[in-house]
Amino acid sequence: MKFAVMASGGGTDFQSLIDAVETGQVRAEICCLVASKPDIYAIERAKNAGIPVEVVRKKEFDSLETFDKAILATLKKYSADFVVLAGYLNIVGPQTIGAYENKIINIHPALIPSFCGMGMYGSHVHEAVIAYGAKYSGATVHFVNEEADAGPIIMQEVVPVLEDDTPETLAARVLETEHRLLPRAVALMADGRLRVEGRIVKILK
Repeated sequence: MKFAVMASGGGTDFQSLIDAVETGQVRAEICCLVASKPDIYAIERAKNAGIPVEVVRKKEFDSLETFDKAILATLKKYSADFVVLAGYLNIVGPQTIGAYENKIINIHPALIPSFCGMGMYGSHVHEAVIAYGAKYSGATVHFVNEEADAGPIIMQEVVPVLEDDTPETLAARVLETEHRLLPRAVALMADGRLRVEGRIVKILK
């Protein structure tokens, strides 16, 4: 199995996947990194691991449709069997989602369906969790559909919110959880052990 990773930032979740592949936790090959811009550190991580990089910038296309086509063409170019979004901040278009139905995995830094959807990314999530007074947050790995953060949930893990937490301290603990959770979910995907039945994701033995 081969999978593509899509990223928009520093790529720490991406690094957790590189490490998981290298140690054999994930029995699949990362066929390429699709970066949303050329100056992100995730690209350096890919180069250090010998992973091909493609930069596909949304602003270089005259419509969302042509941008979506370019993303899909890039994934097909590298024969990706499935896709992992690791801190990717653009919305994946309907053509790509249709071609990779239940084969695009995303990680979100909260417990979906809370604190998710449009505008809920990065520090915005942790600021909202603390402002609301939530006692627990966490991380969610889910499949991607055409609605933001609304696809079937694969895995979740809880992270307590401490009384003295700042968005930065909470983010750091959630990120540690992401680095454990995402490789586990990708390993199951690579081994063909995930089955989607409606909104329910079953893990096969």
